[in-house]
Amino acid sequence: MSAPLLELKNVTKRYSASGSADGVSVLAGITLELARGETLAIVGPSGSGKSTLLQIIGTLDRATGGEVLLDGKNLAALDDQQLAEVRNRQIGFVFQSHYLLPQCTVIENVLVPTLARAKSEIRNPKSEIPAARAERLLQRVGLSERLHHRPGQLSGGERQRVAVVRALINQPQLLLADEPTGALDHASATALGQLLVELNREEGVTLIVVTHAMDLAKRMGRVLELGDGKLR
Repeated sequence: MSAPLLELKNVTKRYSASGSADGVSVLAGITLELARGETLAIVGPSGSGKSTLLQIIGTLDRATGGEVLLDGKNLAALDDQQLAEVRNRQIGFVFQSHYLLPQCTVIENVLVPTLARAKSEIRNPKSEIPAARAERLLQRVGLSERLHHRPGQLSGGERQRVAVVRALINQPQLLLADEPTGALDHASATALGQLLVELNREEGVTLIVVTHAMDLAKRMGRVLELGDGKLR
């Protein structure tokens, strides 16, 4: 049996609060294993810490205690520069807002994460050329006619599809999606949910989705609920 891609071991998160000696506990000992290629939905009420947990997994925040291991690497032991490299090479992010650069075209937005990659990595003959990969993925998500459009010329669903492709451009091992359908109408949300599931299979990427949408959650292989700082 192969080692899990992601392991969380008794992860806690506390925030200091004025007038409180102990602060506020958001995560109270999260333990989780996620296999390569697996899909997981994390659900729970607003304010339960879902986004905080996703940010810790994605190295955008640090846990107060416990360990987060990605591909066997203890993320707590890495400095900020090393964490930035992990985010760029191993993790893709999709948020409720697309965060596309308005002055850039669709394909330019998709290629932004590749700018931080080493030239030697891009020139590796085993690596797909970034521009070719961008065009292929944009065609895959139905945007081949939108490569040179700017975000303002796209629908909400189209902008989120661009955001998904941007998240996948560096061939990450882990894709994290925080309420990816929250700002979309029902039809666009349904289409995006199906697309995420299909890309999980096609790209072999492990997928974690934080969502209030049970229709989206039920598409994932596992659904866990976060409440009272615990994941069940």
